[in-house]
Amino acid sequence: MINRPYVAWVSDSLPDWARRGRASWTNRGQVRPAFADTPAEGQESVWDYPRPPALVPDDRRVRVIFAGEELADTRSALRLLETSHPPTFYLPREDVNMALLREAGQGSRCEWKGTATYYDAVQGNLTGPFSASRQLAWSYLDPFGDYTPLAGHLAFYASRAECYVGDERARPQPGGFYGGWITSELAGPFKGDPGSGAW
Repeated sequence: MINRPYVAWVSDSLPDWARRGRASWTNRGQVRPAFADTPAEGQESVWDYPRPPALVPDDRRVRVIFAGEELADTRSALRLLETSHPPTFYLPREDVNMALLREAGQGSRCEWKGTATYYDAVQGNLTGPFSASRQLAWSYLDPFGDYTPLAGHLAFYASRAECYVGDERARPQPGGFYGGWITSELAGPFKGDPGSGAW
C-alpha cells in the first residue's frame, strides 16, 4: 500500500506560480485511466500514486555509478511517488561522493518541491561530455514546507549515469526532462512521452 500523507494543495505561503501549478492537475491517483496498464502481481501502477506526491522511505540498496566511479550508495533513499511518474529516488548527501560533483546553479521549478539546484559530474578537474555529465543530479536545498525531508538530498538522471535499485539497473523516464527511474516493479504508461504533458 502506498503511503498517502496529507499535503496541502494550496498554501498562502507559496509563490503564485506554485499555487497555480498545484491547482491545475486533474489526475490525482484516485482513478486509473482506461489506458493505464494493469499491474502484474507484485507490481505498482504509477497511476495509483497520489498527487500531491507521497514521500516514502526506501531501505533497499540504491547505487549511482558514473564513468566507472561510484557516486552514491545508500539504504536510506526517499522515493517520491507522483501520479503517472516512475519514482524519483532522493539520496542523502552523506551517502553521495560530493567530490565528484560540482554545483551548476539553479534550474527548474516544481510546484510541489520548489526550485532545484543542479550538479555536473566532475572527472579530475574537467567536466565530462555534455550528454553524459551536465546536470547529472539535482537537489532541493530549501524545499517548500510540505517536502522539507528532501532538503539537501540528491536525485540522479538514469539517462546520464548507471542507477541501480537492488541489483536492477533502472531505465530513465521518457522525455529527458523528468528524473524518474523505471524498474520491473512498475506498470505504466509513464509521463514524458509526446502527448503526456497533461498526465
